[in-house]
Amino acid sequence: MVFSWAKLAMETNRLAVESQIVIWTRLTQIALGRGTPAESMLMVTEKVAAFAEASVTVASGGSAHKVIKGYRKRVRANVQRLRR
Repeated sequence: MVFSWAKLAMETNRLAVESQIVIWTRLTQIALGRGTPAESMLMVTEKVAAFAEASVTVASGGSAHKVIKGYRKRVRANVQRLRR
């Protein structure tokens, strides 16, 4: 039981760090004039889609671990895409 909570805490912390990287990268691009309208729209639409996915996961009996895993997958994809 304790291991499960510790693992959830570690994954949540990783999500927080990865999310900050995405936020920092996007805001830097916008500040430098390299942000695009498509990227700005993506920021909003992907949040709605991620929330909907998390809602379905919870409603169907999924765990917090599964929700965090889904969010991390999306955030890691953003990190990879924004680094190009």
